[in-house]
Amino acid sequence: MQIVLKNGDAMQLAEGATAQDAAQAISEGLARAAVAAKVNGALVDLSHVLADGDALEIVTLKDKEGLEVYRHTCAHVLAQALKTVFPTCKLAIGPVIDNGYYYDVDFKTPITMEDFEKIEAEMRKIVKSNLPIRRFTLPREEAIALMSKYHEPYKVELIQDLPEGEEISFYQQGAFTDLCRGPHLPSTGKIKAFKLVSIAGAYWRGDEKKKMLTRIYGTAFAKKDEMDEYFQMLEEAKKRDHIKLGREMKLFALLPEGKGFPFFLPNGMILKNTLIDYWRQIHRREGYVEVQTPIILNRSLWETSGHWDHYKENMYTTKIDGEDCAIKPMNCPGGLLVYKTQPHSYKDLPIRMGELGIVHRHEKSGQLHGLMRVRCFTQDDAHIFMLPEQITGEIKGVVRIIDEVYKLFGFKYHVELSTRPENSIGSDEDWEAATNALRAALDEIGLDYVVNEGDGAFYGPKIDFHLEDSIKRTWQCGTIQLDFQLPQRFEIEYVGEDGQKHRPIMIHRVVFGSIERFIGILIEHFAGKFPVWLAPEQVKVLPVTDRAADYAQALVKEMNAMGLRASADLRKEKIGRKILDAEVEKVPYKLIVGDKEVESGTVSVRRRGEGDIGAMAKDDFFALVKKENDEKTIF
Repeated sequence: MQIVLKNGDAMQLAEGATAQDAAQAISEGLARAAVAAKVNGALVDLSHVLADGDALEIVTLKDKEGLEVYRHTCAHVLAQALKTVFPTCKLAIGPVIDNGYYYDVDFKTPITMEDFEKIEAEMRKIVKSNLPIRRFTLPREEAIALMSKYHEPYKVELIQDLPEGEEISFYQQGAFTDLCRGPHLPSTGKIKAFKLVSIAGAYWRGDEKKKMLTRIYGTAFAKKDEMDEYFQMLEEAKKRDHIKLGREMKLFALLPEGKGFPFFLPNGMILKNTLIDYWRQIHRREGYVEVQTPIILNRSLWETSGHWDHYKENMYTTKIDGEDCAIKPMNCPGGLLVYKTQPHSYKDLPIRMGELGIVHRHEKSGQLHGLMRVRCFTQDDAHIFMLPEQITGEIKGVVRIIDEVYKLFGFKYHVELSTRPENSIGSDEDWEAATNALRAALDEIGLDYVVNEGDGAFYGPKIDFHLEDSIKRTWQCGTIQLDFQLPQRFEIEYVGEDGQKHRPIMIHRVVFGSIERFIGILIEHFAGKFPVWLAPEQVKVLPVTDRAADYAQALVKEMNAMGLRASADLRKEKIGRKILDAEVEKVPYKLIVGDKEVESGTVSVRRRGEGDIGAMAKDDFFALVKKENDEKTIF
């Protein structure tokens, strides 16, 4: 029989050959590295029997899917170890997550992280035994009988809830068998580095009315040094935790009176407003106008937009004068109403309309996290209304802005094209046209991207920008969404060159995304050590003696008049204490002033991260800081 390889080459194989046989025929090295395969685009085990004409791609640990198969197998090794160490435990589910996996388990006697050592020891035995992993399928009744025999009620429930006719597959390694779609590694011995990391509670199937299970989290990597690097990153992330630094630097507060609603303190407002000032500066330059739309709008608007049917579970609702209303979770419907307040000609387009809109979205309390996951945030939205022939140019303009902003902060980024989700509105033709337009724009720009199937907005496909911070974590922030649907639903129009009414195309886009979340990312990216232009306090003047206090205050007055942010520490404390406190607050520059500096009109300068850099004339120092501030230098 003949199969087709990823590069398009044809390969002849004997009837009944498996994906593993194909890897072996290609090369010994590939056969050793192989962990799974893709056959006609579907991920399968290496034991999968090929058919004539199949398209085949061998998957290794260099591929994202390969690492997921590796970690999924490690979850099964964990489950097998748990059944050995705790024979009465009942297994629920064990999926792969970012950087690892978890398994939800029902224990007769609760376990703790102190039990991890003996669980990991059993896992190492299973790995060392290099147990072959075999896939098999059963009819529904036999599958239920098998899991009942093993006293696994959660597995029985999962099988019972499967649709009629769906294949029910199991994986066996040694004496252990688990219900699973797969695929898996060919044997347990291919696992090289793993560790259990934490324990938590989780309701069965996420339903708080059902039993609370124990969730055990683990991680696994292809090599031990990769796992060591990951744990070093976690330790570094703890030091950079934005909640801890936000408290120390007096940026924001998280209070029980407003769960999910952060309180910004004076220093935090300086940081937030500095970002907003920068946003306004670049958007004025790029021809955007700014609007503001109401926070509460009536139900009929949200029905028109589709949010009432497709997003209501995330919305806060209320009644005003007996009428159903909702607090806006997104700014776009309001922007469409602004567009409709006056007629438009093709000569007016494109209209680039920005809004720093406060939106509210309901998040479950267990998902809230500092500034990263909140219930109220400021979205740096913009909506661009344009002619069909302007799509590529406008997308290129937005990409240019996002690229400029991310590079300013020192972020690298990658791009994903997200396509139509299941819960969507609009015709197949519109979705295809919108997706092709985004794809064409990315290709014309020459921007590398990957396709993220099914992750678009309910009204249109999108381009997502995932930035990478200083410790190599990724965050999805910027997005460009192309929308053919809401202009139709809101019946917005422009008069074309032919004198007839036409429907404009709409782009939704953000650069920061959520400004609150972006601040959280920046805190952790810079470890609180903001560049001068972003630092809430840029200079702290520390008088050594009472006699120098007046000079310190005069310096502060001069800097503040120049638009810099400075203050003096006039406390009756030793200079060492003042320096230490300013270091904790991450102030970029500290000026030590005593009698000598008063007499000479100089300042003794300490730069964050460098220590003492010597004495300078005060005007020279002012010029230095002003230059860094105006040029938005990052050091």
